[in-house]
Amino acid sequence: MEIQSIKNRFGIIGNSPALNYALQVAAQVSNTELTVLINGESGVGKEVFSQIIHALSSRKHNPFIAVNCGAIPEGTIDSELFGHEKGSFTGAVDARKGYFETVNGGTLFMDEIAEMPLGTQARLLRVLEAGEFIRVGSSKVLKTDVRVIAATNKDLLAATQNGRFREDLYYRLNTVPIRVPALRERKEDIILLFRKFAVDFAEKYKAAPIQLDEEAKNVLINYSWPGNVRELKNIAEQISVLSQDKTLTGTDIRRFLPDHQGTRLPMLVNGQGINGHADFMNERDILYKLFFDMKKDVTELKKMFLDILQNPGGAAAAGARVNDAYLHDLSMVHENETLTAKPLMPSSAQPVIISDNGIQDHTEVDESLNIMDKEKELIIKALKKHRGKRKDAASDLGISERTLYRKLKEYYIEE
Repeated sequence: MEIQSIKNRFGIIGNSPALNYALQVAAQVSNTELTVLINGESGVGKEVFSQIIHALSSRKHNPFIAVNCGAIPEGTIDSELFGHEKGSFTGAVDARKGYFETVNGGTLFMDEIAEMPLGTQARLLRVLEAGEFIRVGSSKVLKTDVRVIAATNKDLLAATQNGRFREDLYYRLNTVPIRVPALRERKEDIILLFRKFAVDFAEKYKAAPIQLDEEAKNVLINYSWPGNVRELKNIAEQISVLSQDKTLTGTDIRRFLPDHQGTRLPMLVNGQGINGHADFMNERDILYKLFFDMKKDVTELKKMFLDILQNPGGAAAAGARVNDAYLHDLSMVHENETLTAKPLMPSSAQPVIISDNGIQDHTEVDESLNIMDKEKELIIKALKKHRGKRKDAASDLGISERTLYRKLKEYYIEE
C-alpha cells in the first residue's frame, strides 16, 4: 500500500523523511506475524501506528485492544492480561478472562511497556515464545494466538542494563523496531498540522480559522514542542477559542506557548533522576554549572576582599551575600542536600588579602574581618530589629528564610 494512501486513510499529516520511513516500515511488517516495538516520545502518535499495522494485517477482522500498562496497578495487571479464577484473590467473586483470551486471533497493543512489573514480564515472555499462559489462581495452561505490538517512550535497552526490564523480553519485543519522530524533528510538518487543527476547530466552534503571519510561523517552527503533536493540537484549540484576532503575530503566539525554551538543570533526588534513572540526568552537567557559579563567586570574593582594605566596616554585608550565594549553589540538590556547604573561611584563619600583586597577609587590622563572625553578628541584629520574625529578618538580610534557619543552627543562635 502506498504511503500517501495510508496517510489519507488514517488522517496522518506530514511529509518529513523520518515520518515516511516509519510508515513504510509499519506497512511492510503489517502482513507478517512479527512482534513490533514502537519507540517515540509521548504525544507523537504511537497508537496510530499500531492501528495501521493491525488494519493492514490478516488479523484486521479480529479484535484489536490497546492497553496502557502504566495505568494498570501492579497488583491487578496479571489478572487484566491473563485472567483469574474465582476466589484466586480478595474480590475475585467470579472467573474472568484476560486480554490474551478475549483478543485471541487479534492484536494487542501494549503501551508504556517499560512500566510492566518484572513478574508480569516473565509471563508475557512465555506468551510470546510459546503462545501459552496461565490464569491467576489456576494451574491449567491455556493457548492463545495474539500478535503483540508494544510501545514505549523510554530507553528499554538502558532499562535492561539497570535491571528494570528483562533483557530476553526486550530482544523478543524488538524484533522490528519502529521509531516515530518527535515533532521538533519534523519542522516542515508543524505549519501543516497547525493549519489542519485550526480548520477542524473552526468548524467545531463555528468560527473563522486562524491565520498566521511569517513571524508567528517561525515561532511555532522554532518551539521545542515537548508534548509533540498532542501539545500542538491543544495549542491550536486554545488559540481558536480564546484569540479575538484571527490573524496572529509572533507576539500573539508566544502568549499561548509555555516557557519550555530555557535550559533547565535536572533535579537529583537520592542520586537518581526524575524517573529513577541515574543516567537519565547527566550529573556532569550539574557539576559544570556548579563550578562555573563557584568561579563567579571567587571573583566576587576577590572584589570583596579588595574593598575590605578601603572600607573595612562595609565588608560584612558583602561577605554575607557572597557566602549565602555559595551556600545556595551547593544546596541545589533539592531537599536532600547531599552536598554540604563548607564555610568560606575557617574561624581560626587569618584574613588574607587578594590583590593584583598576589596574596598578602594582612594582620594589622584591629577589627575582626572574619566573614562568619560578621554574618552571625548581622543575623543577630536582624532578628532583634524584627523582634524574632524570621521571614522579615531573612528579607532584610537578602537571604531566603530556609537559609536563615540553617544559619541559626550553624551558628547556635537562640531566638
